[in-house]
Amino acid sequence: MKLKSSTPKDLMSEIKDMDIKMVDMRFTDIPGTTQHFTIPIKFLDEDIFSDGLGFDGSSVRGFQEIQDSDMIVLPDATTAYIDPFFSEKTLALHCNIKDPVTLVDYSRDPRNIAKKAEAYLKSSGIGDTAFFGPEAEFFVFNNVQFDSGSNFAFHEVDSVEGTWNSGADENPNLGHKPRHKEGYFPLPPVDTLQDVRTEMVMTMQDIGLTVEAHHHEVATGGQCEIDLEFSPLLKMADDMMKYKYVVKNVARQHGMTATFMPKPLFEDNGSGMHVHQSVWKDGDTLMYKEGNYANLSDLALNYIGGILKHAPALLAFCAPTTNSYKRLVPGFEAPVNIVYSQRNRTASVRIPAYSQSPKAKRMEFRCPDPSANPYLAFSAMLMAGLDGIKNKINPGDPTDINLYAASDEVLSKIQSTPGSLAESLEALEKDHAFLLEGDVFTKDVIETYISYKKESEVDPINIRPHPHEFKLYYDV
Repeated sequence: MKLKSSTPKDLMSEIKDMDIKMVDMRFTDIPGTTQHFTIPIKFLDEDIFSDGLGFDGSSVRGFQEIQDSDMIVLPDATTAYIDPFFSEKTLALHCNIKDPVTLVDYSRDPRNIAKKAEAYLKSSGIGDTAFFGPEAEFFVFNNVQFDSGSNFAFHEVDSVEGTWNSGADENPNLGHKPRHKEGYFPLPPVDTLQDVRTEMVMTMQDIGLTVEAHHHEVATGGQCEIDLEFSPLLKMADDMMKYKYVVKNVARQHGMTATFMPKPLFEDNGSGMHVHQSVWKDGDTLMYKEGNYANLSDLALNYIGGILKHAPALLAFCAPTTNSYKRLVPGFEAPVNIVYSQRNRTASVRIPAYSQSPKAKRMEFRCPDPSANPYLAFSAMLMAGLDGIKNKINPGDPTDINLYAASDEVLSKIQSTPGSLAESLEALEKDHAFLLEGDVFTKDVIETYISYKKESEVDPINIRPHPHEFKLYYDV
């Protein structure tokens, strides 16, 4: 249940007779995982919203060193909702993080970065609201097993929908399993997850998210998508954290497991998170101008120019895992071409043509995937777009041709997305000045993020033998 309060005082009044037992304080680490701790309701008072509660920042990924470990969380009363999964009635609150000595907002707090991005937009005079609408995809499996050590490594996922189970003895096997790349929009019995997704949607709505649609996605093995209605940047980032929480826990209640890993299956579609974006001012969109290409305003075209210019660096936040680049591979449907188009789905930026309403005019960045930390990814995209507007970056001509049928000469002139997380991090090292404007991101955040990703993800993957290497090279 979503609560309606906008101030701590109102919240304390609203929950007075709700028989709440516990309060859950939630915040997000640098990689994008929600962390939490819980206090009994008797300790919740208005002072907590200004004084905060302490925690050990050195135990949180990407946060403090051990000698400066003390941090405090300050709950945001506007985010309050009743957790739908805990056995005892629990109030959940998303929190901001501050230094306990200076009471300054913590520079590495992803939610703080999103707040600063919104403030920078307003201070720029360009607009006052940036709307974001992500389309996050995910897989729901019936079983997952994985492990690795010095002498072994393996993973295996399974789904009753997986086409690989067409010949399995399931006592009985009833068939109706979507073939590879044929899972888009099938009715039951092929789509076995209709009721599970509907329960996810109902739960999301109950805690305050606005859902537009849900459906089965292209891949076999339980790929799904649930679309949220667009919202301002910070609220949408909060909502994406709630979205992931609901998806994973509803799946678990059904004895299943959900993952936002971009590419868990070989030879089938990965999970993306196309992000629709628009900038508004005084209640009106700034993205529309009749007569321009796709009826985009000059401002919108410049916004796209900024996204395209900074795309390699953006992907360090928007496609932030080594697994992300198993999805962003040329020659498939993946959006690997750094161009824009009205309909071309291999373009990094697409202008949806579903509605001709000026208020619906927007651009869609198709490279991101749902492993991204939404606070960092949305903020970085906004900063790139604003850089394009401020510097009037020309996105060039649109690319509306069929790139699958394009000649080598044409393709040679089109820049592709980075081929690995290491390449994206290198691009971010070289191109991040646009992120530092307005102190939205800081040098400290950029350096910490790059260092964490290299040491915790890129290097460990690079030094480990891959199981498929044994198939390729064992007999050399």
